[in-house]
Amino acid sequence: MNTAKTLELLRSEAAGTRMCELYGADKAEENIRRYEDLVQKFQENFGEKDILMFSSPGRTEISGNHTDHNHGKVLAGSINLDCVGIAAKNESSKVNIISETFHQKFTIDLNDLQPSAKKAGTVDLVKGLLKGFQESGYEVGGFDAYITSNVISSAGVSSSASFEMLLCSMLNRFFNDGRMDTVAYAHIGKYAENVYWDKASGLLDQMACAVGGLITIDFLEPAAPKVEQIDFDFASQNHSLIIVQTGKGHADLSADYSSVPNEMKKVAQFFGKEVCAEVTEQQVIDNIQEVRAFAGDRSVMRALHFFEENKRVEAEVAALKEGRFADFLANITASGNSSWKWLQNCYTTASVQEQGISIALALTELFIAEKQRGACRIHGGGFAGVIMAMLPNDIVDEYIDYIEHAMGADSAYRMSIRPYGAVCVNDII
Repeated sequence: MNTAKTLELLRSEAAGTRMCELYGADKAEENIRRYEDLVQKFQENFGEKDILMFSSPGRTEISGNHTDHNHGKVLAGSINLDCVGIAAKNESSKVNIISETFHQKFTIDLNDLQPSAKKAGTVDLVKGLLKGFQESGYEVGGFDAYITSNVISSAGVSSSASFEMLLCSMLNRFFNDGRMDTVAYAHIGKYAENVYWDKASGLLDQMACAVGGLITIDFLEPAAPKVEQIDFDFASQNHSLIIVQTGKGHADLSADYSSVPNEMKKVAQFFGKEVCAEVTEQQVIDNIQEVRAFAGDRSVMRALHFFEENKRVEAEVAALKEGRFADFLANITASGNSSWKWLQNCYTTASVQEQGISIALALTELFIAEKQRGACRIHGGGFAGVIMAMLPNDIVDEYIDYIEHAMGADSAYRMSIRPYGAVCVNDII
């Protein structure tokens, strides 16, 4: 579709409807203008071509804190912040990408997909995606793309996975007849991070960005995780999801992050197993003294969190399916309390006077107690960084003013769950 027809499509009634679904009614017009601007910029940089529009959301972890690495269960959702790209095939062996957000412009030759020595950065990630397509038996080819993103970086909403899934949707649409499923996208994104970034990431981020809406994932079989999309209209509940940046930790948190899966696995090792998903909570309780002596008390606490968190994910999924939104929120609160007390990832013991997450959670709990509505929990890996609150829309503005007074201006981001994952926007209009 050429530039003129694309701009005409963006002003159609169907496009308006989809933009409301993707971004919310109050943000629809703003995002139509965003797409129009990108189309013009693509033309300015790459000339008049047969273009398509693509979008890939960020994601939020709603429950299942630190469970995936021990093959547990998670509940996640795609959000209305996204990576958007205008792209066209160029009938060459070159991939030309302009990233407006990060002021990058680069070309990758499909005949040279070796990672750099440093194994870092956007170019290596894109090379890894292209190589992942080839290794998985899919086709690749040359294309041009002009991309922008408003997915917040360093906020636990997976800006990198959003970008990865955007490119996967382009490659699927242009060179693989749209036949790939979202699980294939996720595995390719994981391959790119594992091999071209040396980052030991799982599939959670990629799956949540690729599938869209609310999804639950069971990682019992990690090579083929069981993914279920939950048919639930989040917008109908008139709640928003708020992510609050509590300040970056100054300590090196690598040891803290590694300790969580390692300590859980230490408990499993007592029983001759590799991960907690292969053990039952009752087994741990029945052998509690011996397990404590073998693995340590914090390890046992973290394993108990794993078992209970899996149950909470199941309870939340059931509550959503049955329309029990209040029960869903109650389990989010319980998840947060478990992360704080049992998993113990709200601050690092290397710097006990630095507790931005704990302060933000305490203040949010006070706010929720006063209003008698809403829920909150830690978001993502923890130890420093981000919390999540889920609040009725009529008190969101008040909460944002309240929490930003404590955590700083522009530290709170209002979001909603969107029903679409990584898509060619033309295909849904």
